[in-house]
Amino acid sequence: MSGALCPCGSGRGLEACCAPFHAGMRAPDAERLMRSRYSAYVLGLEDYLLATWHPSTRPAALELDATPRPHWLGLTVKAHALQDETHSTVEFVARYKLNGRAFRLHETSRFEKVDGRWLYVGGEIRE
Repeated sequence: MSGALCPCGSGRGLEACCAPFHAGMRAPDAERLMRSRYSAYVLGLEDYLLATWHPSTRPAALELDATPRPHWLGLTVKAHALQDETHSTVEFVARYKLNGRAFRLHETSRFEKVDGRWLYVGGEIRE
């Protein structure tokens, strides 16, 4: 995928954007982690998604290969707010198609910094 644009919508190449996080580099903030997690959904990187999920809420598996599989179309970050040094939220809209129908996932996600690493805790789906 050399030269490919990053799925997260940053406008940068994948190798300069989310790929370093997928390879083990720590995201500097919750927004970058959320963007890298979106890219991981697009690319089918289940191990990365589970590794960046807070252990208290992490599922055993995600079954990203289940059919039908969503076709991710794009991400828009609406807001990123730092509550304190270890807690943050990111509001986003992810667009996708499933069985030919278009959907929007509008969520405010919660993140916690544990041992220097941002982790996804959970989210509230918004209408």
